[in-house]
Amino acid sequence: MTTQRRLRIGIDTGGTFTDVVAFDEETGELVTTKTSSTPGNPADGFLAGIDKVLAQLDLPAANGDAITAVSHGTTVATNQLLAATFDRVGFITTEGYEFVLEIARQSVPDGYGNSYFWVKPDRIVPPELVKTVGGRLLHTGEELRPLDEDGTRAVARWFRDQGVDTLGVCLMHAYANPAHEVRVREVLAEEHPEAVVSVSSQVLPEYREYERSMTTLVDAAVKPTVSRYVNAIKARLDEFTSSTGDRTVPFYVMKSNGGVLSAEEVMHQPISTVLSGPAAGALGAALIAQRAGFDQVLSCDGGGTSTDVSVVIDGEPTLTTEGSIGAYPTKIPMIDVVTVGAGGGSIAWLSPEGALKVGPASAGADPGPLCYARGGADVTVTDAHVVLGRIPPHLLGGEIPLDTEAAVAGLRELADTLGMSVEQCAAGVLEISAWNQANALRQITVKRGLDVRDFTLTTFGGSGSLLLCRLVDILDLSAVLVPPDPGNVSAFGLLTVDVKNDYVRTLVSLHDTLELDLLTNAFDALTDQASAALDTEGFPADQHRFVRTADLRYFGQAFEVRVPVPGGPVDRRLAGAVADAFHVEHRSRYGYDFAGDDAQPVEWVNLRVSGIGPIRRPETPTHEATSTGSPEPTGTRKVCFVADDGYVSSPIHWRPDLLPGQRLDGPAVIEEFGSTVPIHAGFAVRVDERLNLVVTRTYPQRGGEDQ
Repeated sequence: MTTQRRLRIGIDTGGTFTDVVAFDEETGELVTTKTSSTPGNPADGFLAGIDKVLAQLDLPAANGDAITAVSHGTTVATNQLLAATFDRVGFITTEGYEFVLEIARQSVPDGYGNSYFWVKPDRIVPPELVKTVGGRLLHTGEELRPLDEDGTRAVARWFRDQGVDTLGVCLMHAYANPAHEVRVREVLAEEHPEAVVSVSSQVLPEYREYERSMTTLVDAAVKPTVSRYVNAIKARLDEFTSSTGDRTVPFYVMKSNGGVLSAEEVMHQPISTVLSGPAAGALGAALIAQRAGFDQVLSCDGGGTSTDVSVVIDGEPTLTTEGSIGAYPTKIPMIDVVTVGAGGGSIAWLSPEGALKVGPASAGADPGPLCYARGGADVTVTDAHVVLGRIPPHLLGGEIPLDTEAAVAGLRELADTLGMSVEQCAAGVLEISAWNQANALRQITVKRGLDVRDFTLTTFGGSGSLLLCRLVDILDLSAVLVPPDPGNVSAFGLLTVDVKNDYVRTLVSLHDTLELDLLTNAFDALTDQASAALDTEGFPADQHRFVRTADLRYFGQAFEVRVPVPGGPVDRRLAGAVADAFHVEHRSRYGYDFAGDDAQPVEWVNLRVSGIGPIRRPETPTHEATSTGSPEPTGTRKVCFVADDGYVSSPIHWRPDLLPGQRLDGPAVIEEFGSTVPIHAGFAVRVDERLNLVVTRTYPQRGGEDQ
């Protein structure tokens, strides 16, 4: 009797490829594949990926009987914000605060060192689309002046008449009392029913007017596009029904906070999907590395357009609420990911001074690099790898042939301009790309008080492992872990995450005068919200998990440090433990603390509760080390690792043939369906019991400046 398949499928849509992983909950089997992304209509690539992975399992296309759930990581919201390609957005705020977006914050990106002045980025809402309404709440939530309903109706009608159908509402102190914002939304529904509306008391019920306003407006800006995208995929997914037609496939979307949420709920809070794909990759890499015995990890997710890096400490990616997408700050919980334009499609170009630069502009999937032969006109990182022989003249195991001659011609033209050989030019492109990635890794370690040398690097994504040997040299890393099927780690990560919702409430109080009843009531209210959301997601009460945290600071500081709040009754002992944890975390992050100094009192600012609905994680099987020798190569290829040394005959290994316990030394190239790992001379590779590649140096560190 054939066992009925029960497949959970993870799909990560990138700029070049759509990655798919299917997990059979009955047998524990994992199946991976890739298909080309379809930027014109991402849903096409999404569903093509499902059909392709079903075919690998000998199942008919659109077999809804076999699929129990689909989880998706998307960059739709991120790409829209980076490109600023959204419809006109209107802003409704409290009378007298119409210039909150213009005032913004005084912080200057990258300091003043590179320029004499700094011009603030374009506003997400121009001044002429900002309208105010009368009425005022105090920071306690008490009403000082009632909402001006006539004025609110006039504002709603004005936006309707102007054809502005996307609106963000952020009234003063709505985090303490949402009543005025709720009424504004009701009036908008009556007077301008076509409007898509986001209100701050739902998006970010937390103080700081500028950040709350911006986060609400970003949510509003991406809501129409994300809703259309998610609805389109969900409608197509609903076709994957059982033969009796009595069920639909559950559809989850990855959130920036490291959890997933049903598509229906995501459409109400689309801002939560920014950094959706990179978050999934960080979580997948964290789980794989932890199972391999590494708790302190840097993840490096290299794609076609960019590289995303993050920090994993004690098996968990670090979180932040101080992120931004392009020019727009978004104060929502998100995995701390830094993105740099250093992907396979990143374009090599010359500055006005004649210096070689790489990225951040990308050739993307269409037309793509020169070697794709789709009309691309610019030299890219992928072209440099092809010319040097570091990747084969094809992708996806031969499914996509590459035009090596086109890449050579493009690099020759660029090299002639620079007065160097083709090999030197290609190596220069890769060297700049490697340093771009290394600087991103320094940004999430050194700039946060962490020593980059204390971490193991985990590389994944289609292009994530191509420059790992240079990253070891530049950053003086001890080892690099390359998971099996590295091109599909983000899709795998989608199958490892729980349903998760975050709730916050501002409650500013000095620690010494903390009212424990208020603290208890606030945590209870947040927990009730989280529990209700988990009920909606279908989790029984006995599976609900809750994580409490609090944002604390020293009195007078501008920003806070988040620390865990243990379970149990909120009493003086628990509050004291939280304050002690704050001192420790402050010292870890900034190098000092004021523990025991009464002149620097601790202040509580925000309370947070995360509601978690657990999902079964796929296992990564272990294998006995059956071989300790060196594997036999499948062939050789001329590869250039050092420009001045030219091409050397290098063994080529097919990764699925490598056995646990085997070891090989560079120079060599390890290939598999979705990615390639060039191993330079002076490096060794060991295959561990989970089929990870562990790459280490076999020579003393020569310094980051050496080629």
